[in-house]
Amino acid sequence: MSLHADASRVLADWVAPTVEQEALRHRYADVLAASPDAMSRACRPDHLTASTLVLSADGASVLLTLHAKAQAWFQFGGHCEEGDATLADAALREAREESGLTELALDPVPVQLSEHAVPFCGGPLSAAESGGDPSRSVHHLDVRYVAVAPADAVHAVSEESLDVRWWPADALPTQDADMVELVALAKARLGH
Repeated sequence: MSLHADASRVLADWVAPTVEQEALRHRYADVLAASPDAMSRACRPDHLTASTLVLSADGASVLLTLHAKAQAWFQFGGHCEEGDATLADAALREAREESGLTELALDPVPVQLSEHAVPFCGGPLSAAESGGDPSRSVHHLDVRYVAVAPADAVHAVSEESLDVRWWPADALPTQDADMVELVALAKARLGH
């Protein structure tokens, strides 16, 4: 099965936790149906990405990365690559690469979808790509997973990060609504 087919299957089977998430699920499915290359960063203006929120074994803390380009705290994630067989594989690979943690227990079912503009992804859009809207930029259609780190996990800072740090799940370094919702959904999924 191709990565594109896996993403289509994952999104078709996924039960969205909210009405807003269901609308995003349909949006992602439409992009996949319209674009055979939707899993590649070359697909513009929108393409799917995969990410992972890493929780401590007790669910009290989250491991976040201070993204070098965005200058903000996020879960680990990024573009899918040719070697990724599934969306879950891409999410786990990104988490391992960016956190330095090799022993992560990934829940194979997404917990959240998040569409966000990424103006630094691949440069400005052409007039055709933007539909004539000069303010339009590339959008990541992120499929977000949750993984649990072992209690003795020692993380590292990757080339893509300025910092990697554990944060109390109830005292995040950002009040971004997507991140707050992601943490709540992930903790609920794992029964914390």
